[in-house]
Amino acid sequence: MKELREIYDRITYLRQKGMKMKDIAGCIDFAPSVLSALYTTVLPAFFKNIEKGESHEAALDNALIWVNNVSKKKLLGSIPAMKKVLFSDDIIPVVPESETANPFISELERNMKRTAGQIANYSGIYMSYSVSSGSLAMKLEPYIITPAANGNYVLVGHNNAYGTTHWGIAMMNGINHIYLMFNENKEPQLALFNICLKIPMYDRPPFLRGVYTCFDYNYNPIARRILFVKLSDSTSREDFAKLKGCLKTREELSEQERKYYEYTCGQEDVVRMCNIPSPTMHEDDLITEKRILAMNTATERKPMQLHDGSRYDEG
Repeated sequence: MKELREIYDRITYLRQKGMKMKDIAGCIDFAPSVLSALYTTVLPAFFKNIEKGESHEAALDNALIWVNNVSKKKLLGSIPAMKKVLFSDDIIPVVPESETANPFISELERNMKRTAGQIANYSGIYMSYSVSSGSLAMKLEPYIITPAANGNYVLVGHNNAYGTTHWGIAMMNGINHIYLMFNENKEPQLALFNICLKIPMYDRPPFLRGVYTCFDYNYNPIARRILFVKLSDSTSREDFAKLKGCLKTREELSEQERKYYEYTCGQEDVVRMCNIPSPTMHEDDLITEKRILAMNTATERKPMQLHDGSRYDEG
């Protein structure tokens, strides 16, 4: 009776493709109520009975007692014809695009349109401040937040400290947060970096604070504090393009920039992860990971003894 598992999996597949249960029932000449009882009650109970060690015959008999509209004789006699119809390429429906849309993506699209009408108080050019992943320096990187030319979404741009410009989108969840989203690499590789900025109870705020999540140079996830200081209300791409990102050590900072450094570049302002080269994935790896990250600084990277006797040097 392995065919019953194949039939169950095929019905599941067809439903995921957008086919309704009543349509499937019509294809195999079953009443919709009978097919529904078979799919939701009889077959799941049958599979559980098999796992308990019952024979196929007993497992099916004990599963059928839960419903009163499924005939064992008709079910067993229909298996060959059901398989032939269900596995036919012709049965897979062509569903209108609107019915196959991902509801989450659709909601994001609606949010992007709403955000375009709410972003006025936060549009402009900003300088961001955050700690560098590769040194003890502070990163200074310009951002622009501006409605897109077609007015359907909010465009955000980012000039990083290494001379690369990224373009992405912004979304707002009402009056609480602004989300900036970018893909750091070109298609098809997906390396998202996201910034969640807290919106203060202040009209046209001079700065915004948030959390910046991305990958480090070894593609391990990292989160760090970030500060956006508004430079201008301008939304001109030409003005934005004139600004470049850079790295500054503590000694190079102005008095004002040192305040930003103290806010963004402390050890507690970064959350990191790393992979431990352990084939066993022992719980001790969790302790080792935190020890490595606690001792690891950009100026001194010492090899560490792992619990299996090997050595680890992140550098």
